[in-house]
Amino acid sequence: MPDKYIIVITKAQPMGRLKGHMVYKVIATEFLSLRERPLHDPDEDTYINLLKALLKSAPMYFSYSIDITNSFQRQAQSDPSVPLWKRADDRFFWNRFIQSDLIDFRTGGGSISSFRHQTGQQPGVDPFILPVAFGMMRITGTWINSVPLTFVLITRRSRHRAGTRYFSRGIDDQGHVSNFNETEQIVILNDNYGPLGGLEGGGGMQNGKVGGNDGPEMQLLSYVQTRGSVPVYWAEVNTLHYVPDLQIRTVEGAVDAARKHFGEQIRIYGDNYLVNLVNQKGREKRVKEAYEQMVRFLVSSPSESSEAGQMTDETIHVVEPKTSNHEFDRLHYVYFDFHNETKGLKWHRALKLLDRLQEGLVKGQYFRGLDMPADAHGRLEVRNQQTAVVRTNCMDCLDRTNVVQTLLARWTLNRQLVDLGVLKSGESFEDDATFNDIFRNKWADNADVVSKSYSGTGALKTDYTRTGKRTRAGMAQDLNNSVTRYVCNNFADGPRQDGFDLFLGAYLPSSSNSGGSLLFVDSRPALVQSIPYFLVTSLLMLGIAILTPRLPNSTIWPLRIFVILWVMIGSWCFHFIYTNGMLYVNWPKLNTPRWATEGFQQTMGNVRKDKVIGAFVTRPERGASNARLSHAEEGKKRIQ
Repeated sequence: MPDKYIIVITKAQPMGRLKGHMVYKVIATEFLSLRERPLHDPDEDTYINLLKALLKSAPMYFSYSIDITNSFQRQAQSDPSVPLWKRADDRFFWNRFIQSDLIDFRTGGGSISSFRHQTGQQPGVDPFILPVAFGMMRITGTWINSVPLTFVLITRRSRHRAGTRYFSRGIDDQGHVSNFNETEQIVILNDNYGPLGGLEGGGGMQNGKVGGNDGPEMQLLSYVQTRGSVPVYWAEVNTLHYVPDLQIRTVEGAVDAARKHFGEQIRIYGDNYLVNLVNQKGREKRVKEAYEQMVRFLVSSPSESSEAGQMTDETIHVVEPKTSNHEFDRLHYVYFDFHNETKGLKWHRALKLLDRLQEGLVKGQYFRGLDMPADAHGRLEVRNQQTAVVRTNCMDCLDRTNVVQTLLARWTLNRQLVDLGVLKSGESFEDDATFNDIFRNKWADNADVVSKSYSGTGALKTDYTRTGKRTRAGMAQDLNNSVTRYVCNNFADGPRQDGFDLFLGAYLPSSSNSGGSLLFVDSRPALVQSIPYFLVTSLLMLGIAILTPRLPNSTIWPLRIFVILWVMIGSWCFHFIYTNGMLYVNWPKLNTPRWATEGFQQTMGNVRKDKVIGAFVTRPERGASNARLSHAEEGKKRIQ
C-alpha cells in the first residue's frame, strides 16, 4: 500500500483583504511522509512528482477567516458560527479529498480515529481543516469619479470533472460538467477595514473583527456569472491532427445527467440564461444541435424564435418556456453566432447578444449588502439579491466566453454604479481612463488564468479585452498560444490530467495496482516508439547533406542517392506518425478515457496490418487497459 503524506503550505502571498479578512495565494508546498518507505516504489515517486507539478502551477487561494468558496450572497445566507470548512461550497473546496482523513477524525469516524482510540466529535480539529479554492483572485483599491472603492474579481473552478482541455469534455453521470467556473465581480464602497482593501488592516481590526474605523456605512455589491461545458456526452479525440475527432453520444442518454446539473444550477442561482456561442456550421454545429435538443427535452413547453443577421439566417436562436409550471422552465436558451457576427474584428456586433439578454439581466438583479458594524460576525444586511445567472459556453468555455462575460460584467457594473449614485444616468465608468484600465486588465488576467488551467496557455483575444481593439501583437500572441495549445494538448496534458485525478481523488492508488506495477512505463512496441527517432535522424542527415561542402571534382550521384534515401525514410515516418497519431498522444495513464483506449487498440490493429512494419510489431499495446477505468468510478464515488 502506498504511504500517506501531509501536504503543507510553506509559503503564501497576501493578496489583499475582503471585508477586513486577509486572503492568501499558495506559493509553495512541501510533502511530509507519515512514515519512511522500506521499499522503493517507482510508481509512488511518479505520483508525488505529478502532484508537485500540479501544485506548482495551480492558482490556489485560502483565508483563515472568510469563506472564499462561496459568493457573498451565499455567505450572507450561511451561519457564521459554523466552522469554515462546513460552510464551504463543496464544488470549490479543492482540497476536500486530501482533507478527508482529518474530516473523518473531526466527525468521529475513519482510520485516524480508530488509530488514536478516540470516538465522537473532535471540534478542536476545525482550524486545521482549511478550504483551498482553485481559480483567480484580484483585489484592487481605486477611485472612480473621486469616489474610493475596492474592485474585486474572483473566479472559482469546480473540483468536479476537473481536467484538461481534450481529456475533460461535456457532462458525467453525476451532472458535473467540465471546466465549470463561477466568476464573481465585487465592488466595495467605503471600505473602512483597510486602505482600499490593501494589505494592512484598519485600526482595531484583525481578520475582519469589529472595531474598525468609523465612517460612512460600507456597501458591497456583487454580480455572479458561470461557464461550463455543453451538458451532453461528447468528447474530442486527439489524433495529432490540428482539429480532433468529435464524438457525441445520443442526447436522450444524457437527459438524467442534465437534469441533475441544471437542478443544482437552478437551486443555487435561480433562473439560468444559457448563452451558447459555438459555431452553427462545420463540426461545431453538432454540438449546437445537441444542446438545443437537450433544452427541448428539459423545458416543458418550449417556444422557439430566431433572428437573421447580415452574415447568416440565424444570428440568434432562442428557446424559452411558454409556462412556468415545471422546475426546468427556469431555463432560457440563447444561441448567438459569435464567430460570424464578429468576423472582421467587428466586436461591437456582440452588443446584439447584450440587447437580447437585457430584460433578463434587469430582472435577475445583483447582490447588494450593507455592513452591520454592531454584528460580532461581520454579517451583511441584505438589501438586494441576484435571482438569475448567465451561464456562457463555447467549445472550450474560454476565448469567446471571456469576451461575452466581460461584456456582461461591464454592463452590470455601470448599472450598479448608477444605482449607487457614483455615476449619473447615461454615464459610464469607461470615461474614467484609470478605472477602465483596471477593469480591462483584471478581466484579461481572469481569462488567462482560466485558460491556462484548462488548455495550458493564456487566452486568445485578450488584446481586445485589455485595449478594446485587436492589435497585430495580439494576433501574433494568439498564433503562438494556438501552436502551444496544440503541443500541450497532444504531448503534455496526459500527466497534467493524472495530477488532477490524483489530487481530487478520481484515482486511488491505495485501491489500484501498486508496488512494482509500473503503470507509467511505455509498453508500446519498441519499433513504434522508435519511429519518431528515425524521423529526427532523417532530418539531421538531410541537413548534413545540404550543409556539408563538396569538393569541386566529387561525384554527385552518391549524394543524390543519399538524399533520396533519407527523404523517403523521413516521408514514410512522418506519414506513419500522422496516420497513426493516437499512438503518439501522451494519454493519461491513470484514468485513460474509454474512447482513447478503444481508439488506441484499433490503431494498433491497423499497425499490425501495415505492409512495411506489421510483421515486426508483435508486442501488446501500452498499458491503457480497460481495467483502470473501474478505479475512475471508484474515485468519483469516494469524493462525493
